[in-house]
Amino acid sequence: QIQLVESGGDVVQAGGSLRLSCTFSGGTFSYYGLGWFRQAPGKDREFVAAISRGGGDSLYGDSVKGRFTISRDNGRKQAYLQMNSLKPEDTAVYSCAARRTILSVPASRAHDDYTYWGQGTQVTVFP
Repeated sequence: QIQLVESGGDVVQAGGSLRLSCTFSGGTFSYYGLGWFRQAPGKDREFVAAISRGGGDSLYGDSVKGRFTISRDNGRKQAYLQMNSLKPEDTAVYSCAARRTILSVPASRAHDDYTYWGQGTQVTVFP
């Protein structure tokens, strides 16, 4: 059974950086495209970033473009979200998600495309 476990969430001051990790188990990691989504209290889930199974295609939400970077290490079965220049509005629970695709399929920003989800990790940014 596919499982995703996020880690790396913390409390950080505005302007700081964090790196989130998503550890995959229960299947062949390289068969799956990955995404990061976030949800703040009282707000809808928001797309953050996504990467294709081969790592050659990536997408970013407008609010994080230029500040966040998604990457993956197929050997370690992990995905990462490097977050720089953090702002208070980045405060949310961050979740990773996975979907099995063929190699040519690009990254997706649609949460309905993803089959498997982690429990999330809390990121809090104070002014």
